[in-house]
Amino acid sequence: MTSARGRRLLAEFTGTGALVAVVVGSGIAASRLSTDGALRLLVNALVTAMGLAVLILVFAPAGGAHFNPVVTGADWALGRRTQHRYGIGQAAAVIACQITGAIAGAALADVMFRQAALRPSHTDRTGTALLVSEVVATAGLMLVIVTLARTGRTQHAPWAVGAWIGAAYWFTASTSFANPAVTIGRTLTDTYAGIAPSSAPAFIAAQIVGGFLGTLLAVVVHPIRRGNASPEEQAQLAG
Repeated sequence: MTSARGRRLLAEFTGTGALVAVVVGSGIAASRLSTDGALRLLVNALVTAMGLAVLILVFAPAGGAHFNPVVTGADWALGRRTQHRYGIGQAAAVIACQITGAIAGAALADVMFRQAALRPSHTDRTGTALLVSEVVATAGLMLVIVTLARTGRTQHAPWAVGAWIGAAYWFTASTSFANPAVTIGRTLTDTYAGIAPSSAPAFIAAQIVGGFLGTLLAVVVHPIRRGNASPEEQAQLAG
């Protein structure tokens, strides 16, 4: 393992863990401080959006700040024929760090709020409406990320990604998980942000479908022609 690869894996573990701690922790705090459902969701959405933006700013230089297996999968697929390509083994290692980080983040949030750590959630989240919502939320997320990468505007990723997730909390019925690693982490907290383990596989499948559709749309709308691309544009093919 190179030192650069090690830094990337550590960044993905820490960043994904911190993201889940933000999601779960703010959910617990909101549920304790208010009985109003709309206010709880507003607090959870705003804190998550702000926390995600900061985490992207902090960890992006170490390897992209994906924090999401769908993002890593798209990055690997789009970068296969560029100078930024890397092997599927590295992609798998990144995803493993994201998942373990998410689990650690859920446990950390529970410990901070004196909840039982790693207790499976009993919150069932099922139904067509929620699954369609996850397709839409993840497709939109990938459209934002891949578009910014292919048009050379990745400096806007922190606020743009945070804004999309914060907005999607409200306009999707699922409250926008849009992330398989985060979904897995949230199965292990029996609190406001939790999701029952039995509900997670369908959520993850919907997220993968949405990720593919969003990435495809971004590639079609923002094509990069290899023969005419500048070095900077060639780099954008890495996603």
